[in-house]
Amino acid sequence: MQNISTKIASLHWDSITESMHENGFAIIPNLLDNEQCEALKADYSKSELYRKTVVMERYRFGLGEYKYFTYPLPDLIQNLRTSIYPKLAPIANAWMKALHIQTVFPDTHQELLEQCHANHQLKATVLILKYGKSGFNTLHQDLYGDVYFPIQIVLFLNEPDEDFTGGEFVLTQQIPRAQSKAIVLKPKKGDVLVFTTNFRPIKGTKGYYRVNMKHGVSEIHSGERHTLGIIFHDALS
Repeated sequence: MQNISTKIASLHWDSITESMHENGFAIIPNLLDNEQCEALKADYSKSELYRKTVVMERYRFGLGEYKYFTYPLPDLIQNLRTSIYPKLAPIANAWMKALHIQTVFPDTHQELLEQCHANHQLKATVLILKYGKSGFNTLHQDLYGDVYFPIQIVLFLNEPDEDFTGGEFVLTQQIPRAQSKAIVLKPKKGDVLVFTTNFRPIKGTKGYYRVNMKHGVSEIHSGERHTLGIIFHDALS
C-alpha cells in the first residue's frame, strides 16, 4: 500500500489549486482505499481516541453525532494533516493577499499549531461524524478561536447510493448584496473534498471581493453516512 504522504505529494496540485481559486472547493478522488475507510469507521467505537462527543440535536446543529479526536492523532490522520497543509498554505496566502488581509500563514503545519498554542488553542479539531436515517447537518463554519486556517478537508468513508441515500454535501456562497448560491456535491467513498472554511475572494470588475461560505449535509434518506473532517487549526475548547 502506497504511503499516504507519498500519494499526497504525487497529486496534481496545480489543478487542485486552480479549482480552489475558481470554485472554493476541489475533489481529490480515491485518496483513501477501502481498507483505510473501513478502519476509520471501525475506530468510531474506540472511546479512548476521542476527547468529546457531540449529539447534534442537543445544540440544534442537526441530527447526528460527532466525536473530536484527542492528541496524539492516529498515524493516518496525522500524516494527512501534516502532508496536505503545506500544499494549501500558498492558496490561503494568495486569498489573504487578494483581499488585502495582513495574515500570512506559515509554510508548515507545526508552525500553524504553534500560533494556535500561543493563543491558548490547544485541543484537536479533527472529528468523525456519523449520520443515520433522517440525519442532517445545518449550515455552519468551523471556527474554533481567533487563529484559524481558511481551508479544510473532509474524507468520505461510505459509498453514496449503496451505503446511504441522500446526505449530499452542501456548500453555500454568500455574495455581498445578493442571494446565496448553493453547491451540492456527492463525493464517493475514499474521496477527499478540500473546501473553504469561512470566506474566499472572487474577482469582480473592480478587483477582488469577499464571499462568505458555509457548509452542511442534506437529509439522509436511508442507511448510514460517516465522514472524517480535518480542520488544520486547534480549538480553545
